[in-house]
Amino acid sequence: MNALDLNTVVLADNHKEMIILDQTLLPGMVKYLALSKEKDIWEAIYRLRVRGAPAIGVAAAYGIYIIASQMETDDMDKFCDNFKKKKEYLASSRPTAVNLFWALNRMEQVLEENRGRLTVPQMKERLRREADAIREEDIAISRGIGHYGFGLLHHGDGILTHCNAGTLATAKYGTALAPVYIALEQGWNDLHVYCDETRPLLQGARLTAFEMQTAGVDTTLICDDMASITMKRGKIDLVFVGCDRVAANGDFANKIGTSGVAILAKYYHIPFYVCAPSSTVDLSIQSGEEIVIEERPPEEVTEMWYKERMAPEGVKVCNPAFDVTDHSLVTGIITEKGIARAPFDKAFQEMGIAQEN
Repeated sequence: MNALDLNTVVLADNHKEMIILDQTLLPGMVKYLALSKEKDIWEAIYRLRVRGAPAIGVAAAYGIYIIASQMETDDMDKFCDNFKKKKEYLASSRPTAVNLFWALNRMEQVLEENRGRLTVPQMKERLRREADAIREEDIAISRGIGHYGFGLLHHGDGILTHCNAGTLATAKYGTALAPVYIALEQGWNDLHVYCDETRPLLQGARLTAFEMQTAGVDTTLICDDMASITMKRGKIDLVFVGCDRVAANGDFANKIGTSGVAILAKYYHIPFYVCAPSSTVDLSIQSGEEIVIEERPPEEVTEMWYKERMAPEGVKVCNPAFDVTDHSLVTGIITEKGIARAPFDKAFQEMGIAQEN
């Protein structure tokens, strides 16, 4: 099995269901879920059955299409009003990943641009085509990121990554791991990927290690607190991470623990790159201070993955899902449009991201 052959999010042939790979069961079980009810789609995003900013965007697009396709009215005003309510409902599933809101807003824009000239059945079909386009564009974007990142690699490099930003986090290829997949396509077989365990949900251990190992990459799993000694021993040549939201100044939010990796990389003089679709850049916020950080249930820390509870009953738990890394720690932000370097706001503008987002 090769993880690159797995479909993270697709629309069923009957156009009535969204098929997702349930990532909460990996690596032990490969299971697909067919979702058609709005509460199940919301739950899949919230419970991280589908996860990774780009994949969440694709799931949101298909999800709002499926919900809209079930609306039983031919009155366009009623259809649009109901669409917006359902859009807000889906948007409440995860507060940090900007692609969720980006995809939903893009679908709503299609609605607004066509409401005066299409019937409701025609609008439903138009929304489906837009959701398909978002998925296909995501694949192309990931390959673009991969090619730019590949240009930074040298034979024999050791790459550290945190969380999972591979094909499982997107429609295909991934962001932070896309350069590795491009390297494989080019016949490189001498890269070494080090995967942070990424507590408490273990995306690095369960997902990234699974991806890289099945793809045939030399892979080593390390606990999060082993990154420093691994860097000190000279095993890491550069760091690739994904992200869920980038502020105008280059601050970015990614899975909890990323900022610590960036600080270590700075200390050991190791290049630190963020791999992000341009849609992840949120120019409406000036710095990472404005990014809302999702707080997850305490049970993920105290008892998840254990046969018996591993923490005392009643202990207080702080469980933020993300942290924000300061732009001063970032060597470059790799997008499908090129590599942005400081000052990032100017770089984004020169790349045309300001006009689009």
